[in-house]
Amino acid sequence: MNSPSPTPQRVLVTGSSRGIGAAIARAAAAAGYVPVLHCAHSRAAADALAADLAAAHPGLLPAPPPVLQFDIADRDAARAALEADLAAHGPYYAIVLNAGVSDDFPFPGMEPAQWDRVLHTDLDSFYNVLSPCLQPMLEHRIHGRIVTIASVSGLVGNRGQVNYSAAKAGLIGATKALALELAKRQITVNCVAPGIIDTDMTADLPRTDLERLIPLRRLGTPADVAALVLFLLSPAAAYITRQVISVNGGLV
Repeated sequence: MNSPSPTPQRVLVTGSSRGIGAAIARAAAAAGYVPVLHCAHSRAAADALAADLAAAHPGLLPAPPPVLQFDIADRDAARAALEADLAAHGPYYAIVLNAGVSDDFPFPGMEPAQWDRVLHTDLDSFYNVLSPCLQPMLEHRIHGRIVTIASVSGLVGNRGQVNYSAAKAGLIGATKALALELAKRQITVNCVAPGIIDTDMTADLPRTDLERLIPLRRLGTPADVAALVLFLLSPAAAYITRQVISVNGGLV
Protein backbone atom coordinates (compact mmCIF):
# COMPACT_ATOMS: atom_id res chain seq x y z
CA MET A 1 0.00 0.00 0.00
CA ASN A 2 1.25 3.45 -0.85
CA SER A 3 1.88 5.85 2.03
CA PRO A 4 0.09 9.15 2.51
CA SER A 5 1.86 12.36 1.55
CA PRO A 6 4.48 13.72 4.00
CA THR A 7 1.95 16.22 5.36
CA PRO A 8 -0.36 14.26 7.68
CA GLN A 9 -3.87 14.04 6.31
CA ARG A 10 -6.81 14.27 8.68
CA VAL A 11 -9.36 11.47 8.64
CA LEU A 12 -12.65 11.91 10.48
CA VAL A 13 -14.05 8.59 11.74
CA THR A 14 -17.51 8.81 13.27
CA GLY A 15 -18.34 6.36 16.03
CA SER A 16 -14.68 5.69 16.71
CA SER A 17 -14.71 5.08 20.45
CA ARG A 18 -14.99 1.29 20.03
CA GLY A 19 -15.55 -1.58 17.64
CA ILE A 20 -15.13 -1.05 13.91
CA GLY A 21 -14.63 2.71 14.27
CA ALA A 22 -11.80 2.29 16.77
CA ALA A 23 -10.14 -0.29 14.52
CA ILE A 24 -10.34 2.13 11.59
CA ALA A 25 -8.84 4.93 13.68
CA ARG A 26 -5.98 2.71 14.85
CA ALA A 27 -5.26 1.54 11.31
CA ALA A 28 -5.39 5.11 10.00
CA ALA A 29 -2.87 6.29 12.59
CA ALA A 30 -0.58 3.34 11.82
CA ALA A 31 -0.67 4.36 8.14
CA GLY A 32 0.34 7.94 8.97
CA TYR A 33 -3.04 9.62 8.84
CA VAL A 34 -4.29 11.84 11.66
CA PRO A 35 -7.51 10.28 12.94
CA VAL A 36 -10.13 12.68 14.23
CA LEU A 37 -12.13 10.67 16.74
CA HIS A 38 -15.83 11.04 17.37
CA CYS A 39 -18.30 9.75 19.92
CA ALA A 40 -21.84 10.49 20.96
CA HIS A 41 -21.83 9.17 24.53
CA SER A 42 -18.70 7.07 25.18
CA ARG A 43 -16.37 9.98 25.84
CA ALA A 44 -14.18 8.09 28.31
CA ALA A 45 -13.53 5.34 25.75
CA ALA A 46 -12.80 7.90 23.02
CA ASP A 47 -10.40 9.80 25.25
CA ALA A 48 -8.64 6.56 26.19
CA LEU A 49 -8.24 5.65 22.52
CA ALA A 50 -6.91 9.12 21.75
CA ALA A 51 -4.35 8.76 24.52
CA ASP A 52 -3.32 5.33 23.22
CA LEU A 53 -2.88 6.66 19.70
CA ALA A 54 -0.87 9.64 20.89
CA ALA A 55 1.44 7.35 22.87
CA ALA A 56 1.82 4.87 20.01
CA HIS A 57 2.50 7.53 17.37
CA PRO A 58 4.46 10.39 18.98
CA GLY A 59 4.18 13.67 17.13
CA LEU A 60 1.41 12.51 14.80
CA LEU A 61 -1.61 13.77 16.71
CA PRO A 62 -1.98 17.28 18.08
CA ALA A 63 -2.03 17.73 21.84
CA PRO A 64 -4.58 17.07 23.12
CA PRO A 65 -5.66 14.56 20.43
CA PRO A 66 -8.90 15.64 18.73
CA VAL A 67 -12.13 14.06 19.98
CA LEU A 68 -15.44 15.43 18.72
CA GLN A 69 -18.57 14.65 20.70
CA PHE A 70 -22.04 15.08 19.20
CA ASP A 71 -25.10 13.08 18.20
CA ILE A 72 -24.92 12.43 14.45
CA ALA A 73 -28.74 12.53 14.35
CA ASP A 74 -28.69 16.13 15.65
CA ARG A 75 -28.06 18.28 12.58
CA ASP A 76 -27.32 21.51 14.42
CA ALA A 77 -25.00 19.89 16.95
CA ALA A 78 -23.11 18.06 14.21
CA ARG A 79 -22.63 21.23 12.17
CA ALA A 80 -21.48 23.27 15.17
CA ALA A 81 -18.89 20.69 16.27
CA LEU A 82 -17.59 20.01 12.79
CA GLU A 83 -17.36 23.66 11.75
CA ALA A 84 -15.44 24.46 14.93
CA ASP A 85 -12.97 21.65 14.26
CA LEU A 86 -12.57 22.63 10.60
CA ALA A 87 -11.96 26.26 11.55
CA ALA A 88 -9.34 25.27 14.09
CA HIS A 89 -7.50 22.53 12.20
CA GLY A 90 -8.42 22.70 8.53
CA PRO A 91 -10.29 20.36 6.18
CA TYR A 92 -10.39 16.59 6.24
CA TYR A 93 -8.69 14.42 3.66
CA ALA A 94 -11.20 11.65 4.33
CA ILE A 95 -14.46 11.09 6.13
CA VAL A 96 -15.51 7.63 7.29
CA LEU A 97 -19.19 7.48 8.21
CA ASN A 98 -19.11 4.57 10.62
CA ALA A 99 -21.42 5.55 13.50
CA GLY A 100 -24.85 3.98 13.57
CA VAL A 101 -27.42 2.18 15.68
CA SER A 102 -29.79 -0.74 15.36
CA ASP A 103 -33.11 -1.32 17.11
CA ASP A 104 -34.41 -4.68 15.90
CA PHE A 105 -38.02 -5.79 16.11
CA PRO A 106 -40.51 -7.52 13.77
CA PHE A 107 -42.06 -4.82 11.62
CA PRO A 108 -45.75 -5.40 12.53
CA GLY A 109 -44.95 -4.54 16.15
CA MET A 110 -42.27 -1.93 15.55
CA GLU A 111 -42.85 1.31 17.41
CA PRO A 112 -42.57 4.65 15.59
CA ALA A 113 -39.65 5.62 17.84
CA GLN A 114 -37.73 2.51 16.77
CA TRP A 115 -38.17 3.42 13.10
CA ASP A 116 -37.32 7.07 13.60
CA ARG A 117 -34.25 6.49 15.77
CA VAL A 118 -32.59 4.16 13.27
CA LEU A 119 -33.47 6.20 10.16
CA HIS A 120 -32.44 9.51 11.74
CA THR A 121 -29.17 8.10 13.01
CA ASP A 122 -28.09 5.78 10.22
CA LEU A 123 -29.38 7.68 7.18
CA ASP A 124 -29.89 11.34 8.12
CA SER A 125 -26.33 11.42 9.45
CA PHE A 126 -25.08 11.14 5.86
CA TYR A 127 -26.30 14.69 5.35
CA ASN A 128 -25.65 15.90 8.88
CA VAL A 129 -21.96 14.97 8.84
CA LEU A 130 -21.01 15.44 5.20
CA SER A 131 -22.77 18.73 4.57
CA PRO A 132 -20.43 20.86 6.75
CA CYS A 133 -17.33 18.96 5.58
CA LEU A 134 -17.54 18.90 1.81
CA GLN A 135 -17.24 22.58 0.96
CA PRO A 136 -13.87 22.98 2.75
CA MET A 137 -12.64 19.88 0.95
CA LEU A 138 -13.71 21.35 -2.39
CA GLU A 139 -12.30 24.79 -1.67
CA HIS A 140 -8.89 23.32 -0.83
CA ARG A 141 -9.04 21.07 -3.92
CA ILE A 142 -8.41 17.98 -1.86
CA HIS A 143 -8.58 14.75 -3.83
CA GLY A 144 -10.19 13.15 -0.85
CA ARG A 145 -12.02 10.03 0.19
CA ILE A 146 -15.47 9.36 1.60
CA VAL A 147 -16.27 5.89 2.90
CA THR A 148 -19.66 4.97 4.26
CA ILE A 149 -20.19 1.89 6.43
CA ALA A 150 -23.44 0.15 5.53
CA SER A 151 -24.30 -3.52 6.10
CA VAL A 152 -25.23 -6.69 4.27
CA SER A 153 -28.70 -5.90 5.65
CA GLY A 154 -28.80 -2.98 3.23
CA LEU A 155 -27.93 -5.31 0.35
CA VAL A 156 -30.30 -8.21 0.96
CA GLY A 157 -32.56 -7.20 3.86
CA ASN A 158 -32.77 -9.03 7.16
CA ARG A 159 -35.64 -10.35 9.22
CA GLY A 160 -36.41 -8.13 12.21
CA GLN A 161 -34.37 -5.28 10.72
CA VAL A 162 -36.74 -3.52 8.34
CA ASN A 163 -35.74 -0.16 9.80
CA TYR A 164 -32.01 -0.94 9.74
CA SER A 165 -32.16 -2.48 6.26
CA ALA A 166 -34.03 0.56 4.95
CA ALA A 167 -31.51 2.97 6.45
CA LYS A 168 -28.49 1.07 5.14
CA ALA A 169 -30.03 0.63 1.68
CA GLY A 170 -30.66 4.38 1.61
CA LEU A 171 -27.06 4.97 2.65
CA ILE A 172 -25.87 2.84 -0.27
CA GLY A 173 -28.01 4.85 -2.71
CA ALA A 174 -26.77 8.16 -1.32
CA THR A 175 -23.17 6.96 -1.57
CA LYS A 176 -23.55 6.01 -5.23
CA ALA A 177 -25.21 9.33 -6.12
CA LEU A 178 -22.64 11.44 -4.29
CA ALA A 179 -19.84 9.53 -6.03
CA LEU A 180 -21.18 10.78 -9.36
CA GLU A 181 -21.36 14.37 -8.14
CA LEU A 182 -17.81 14.42 -6.74
CA ALA A 183 -16.01 12.36 -9.37
CA LYS A 184 -14.99 15.40 -11.43
CA ARG A 185 -13.28 16.76 -8.29
CA GLN A 186 -11.29 13.52 -7.93
CA ILE A 187 -13.00 12.69 -4.64
CA THR A 188 -13.89 9.04 -4.38
CA VAL A 189 -17.01 7.87 -2.56
CA ASN A 190 -17.39 4.20 -1.70
CA CYS A 191 -19.38 2.00 0.65
CA VAL A 192 -18.19 -0.89 2.81
CA ALA A 193 -20.92 -3.33 3.81
CA PRO A 194 -19.83 -5.56 6.70
CA GLY A 195 -21.46 -8.88 7.44
CA ILE A 196 -21.52 -10.36 10.93
CA ILE A 197 -18.66 -8.72 12.80
CA ASP A 198 -17.47 -9.59 16.29
CA THR A 199 -18.38 -6.39 18.15
CA ASP A 200 -20.58 -5.31 21.05
CA MET A 201 -23.59 -5.40 18.71
CA THR A 202 -23.20 -9.16 18.19
CA ALA A 203 -21.97 -10.11 21.67
CA ASP A 204 -25.34 -11.47 22.82
CA LEU A 205 -26.09 -13.45 19.64
CA PRO A 206 -25.58 -17.25 19.44
CA ARG A 207 -22.05 -17.39 18.06
CA THR A 208 -22.03 -21.04 17.01
CA ASP A 209 -25.26 -20.64 15.07
CA LEU A 210 -23.92 -17.54 13.35
CA GLU A 211 -20.67 -19.24 12.37
CA ARG A 212 -22.62 -22.04 10.68
CA LEU A 213 -24.20 -19.45 8.37
CA ILE A 214 -20.85 -18.08 7.22
CA PRO A 215 -18.87 -20.05 4.61
CA LEU A 216 -15.56 -19.03 6.24
CA ARG A 217 -16.96 -20.36 9.53
CA ARG A 218 -16.03 -17.38 11.66
CA LEU A 219 -17.30 -13.93 12.50
CA GLY A 220 -15.44 -11.06 10.95
CA THR A 221 -13.25 -8.83 13.08
CA PRO A 222 -13.16 -5.03 13.19
CA ALA A 223 -9.65 -5.28 11.74
CA ASP A 224 -11.07 -7.10 8.68
CA VAL A 225 -13.28 -4.09 7.97
CA ALA A 226 -10.58 -1.55 8.80
CA ALA A 227 -8.18 -3.13 6.31
CA LEU A 228 -10.59 -2.51 3.44
CA VAL A 229 -11.34 1.03 4.58
CA LEU A 230 -7.62 1.82 4.74
CA PHE A 231 -7.14 0.54 1.21
CA LEU A 232 -9.96 2.80 0.00
CA LEU A 233 -8.26 5.77 1.69
CA SER A 234 -4.94 5.04 0.03
CA PRO A 235 -3.54 6.43 -3.24
CA ALA A 236 -3.77 2.88 -4.63
CA ALA A 237 -7.58 3.21 -4.61
CA ALA A 238 -7.73 6.49 -6.54
CA TYR A 239 -9.59 4.87 -9.46
CA ILE A 240 -12.19 3.13 -7.31
CA THR A 241 -15.42 5.03 -6.71
CA ARG A 242 -19.20 4.40 -6.55
CA GLN A 243 -18.60 0.86 -5.33
CA VAL A 244 -20.18 -1.22 -2.57
CA ILE A 245 -17.74 -3.80 -1.23
CA SER A 246 -18.97 -6.33 1.31
CA VAL A 247 -16.77 -7.87 4.01
CA ASN A 248 -18.83 -10.89 5.02
CA GLY A 249 -16.90 -14.17 4.81
CA GLY A 250 -19.04 -15.36 1.91
CA LEU A 251 -22.35 -14.82 3.74
CA VAL A 252 -23.89 -13.19 0.64
